[in-house]
Amino acid sequence: MISKKDCLRQVREVIDGVLSTVDEDGNPQSRIIDIMLIDDETVYFLTARGKDVYKEIIAHPQVSYLNLKDNKSIRITGMAKKLDNQKEWIDKMFEENRYMNNVYPGDARYILEPFCIEKGEIEVFDLTQKPIYREKFSIGDWKTKEKGYKISEECIECGICKDLCPQQVISEGTPFEIAQNHCLHCGLCYENCPSEAIEKIHP
Repeated sequence: MISKKDCLRQVREVIDGVLSTVDEDGNPQSRIIDIMLIDDETVYFLTARGKDVYKEIIAHPQVSYLNLKDNKSIRITGMAKKLDNQKEWIDKMFEENRYMNNVYPGDARYILEPFCIEKGEIEVFDLTQKPIYREKFSIGDWKTKEKGYKISEECIECGICKDLCPQQVISEGTPFEIAQNHCLHCGLCYENCPSEAIEKIHP
């Protein structure tokens, strides 16, 4: 089992990850962002006011951050919040990440603005296990949304889905059941069910 604390530890240890936003034309944009601090469940990062990513976050604060280490991905999706007390937060981040002094020496650091994600969800996807493992955790009062596939009462118990499942995580029953924490969400069972008893879960 992987805990929320384990996920946040990886985010801080790896530091570099991909932050995705939406630009003014509705196009997705991604760039490397360093996670500077972690405080309980909250993650902190910064960017310069002159950068496009700053304008994108201000206009559309819902962001997604992806971190990968040894085939174990951590995705954080939520609302980015610009922090008050800008200089205090920037100084704290530079103290914890000394390499930043080489990037923005002296008072140049104050062109940066601090942000946090204090409401959202964390999803871990671990390909190192067999079967694979996935789990979601909430940040703040965010409600996580279920995804994937489920088998309805229309199941005729033919076993086709069970035989086809790449991870072999569908068990017999009335109806058959998918182990959600081990499902790839690939849709192979969904496409091949003769009774159309497998439903896509829409978040």
